[in-house]
Amino acid sequence: MSNIATKLGEFFLDIVETVVIALSIFLVIYLVLMQPHQVNGLSMVPTFQNGEYVLTDKISYRFGSPKRGDVIVFHAPEAANCPEGTGCDFIKRVIGLPGESVQVSNGYISINGTRLTEDYLPPEFVTKAGKATEGGAIFLGPQQYFAVGDNRPFSSDSRVWGPINKTDIVGRAFFRYLPLNKVGLVQHSPY
Repeated sequence: MSNIATKLGEFFLDIVETVVIALSIFLVIYLVLMQPHQVNGLSMVPTFQNGEYVLTDKISYRFGSPKRGDVIVFHAPEAANCPEGTGCDFIKRVIGLPGESVQVSNGYISINGTRLTEDYLPPEFVTKAGKATEGGAIFLGPQQYFAVGDNRPFSSDSRVWGPINKTDIVGRAFFRYLPLNKVGLVQHSPY
């Protein structure tokens, strides 16, 4: 009888050990390497639909910087008025980089005076200025980025609340894993 109890005890200890190791690996991946995010809202249509899930690479920007066209996840700025304690994160596309001048006029975005070509946007999407950009060009500081949603008519973004700081960026959305019919890498838009 004690032999059976010993074997059962060893079996349960093996299960506990496996669970602890699996949870440890999960926590390291989640806290350091990548994190899942759900797209909430329509600000990134047609690139992302409401309710889709992406994995966010949390390590790339520790060794490098966001590039124009990257889709990033970042902590919502105070001006976005997210409810306190919700952990509100946004997903948007990087348009302006540190040291650049960004202007929204005539339905387009210009970087340093040159109109940006955005072939990924449907022709009916008109880019209008918001509260932060209606006065003219915005000049980005050394750690600031201009991030906008692809669904320009229905996106609250840097046009409204201004640039975001690199310290607020969680990471780069790199892989869509739900819905299953859209599984794959998130494409970087060339400019």
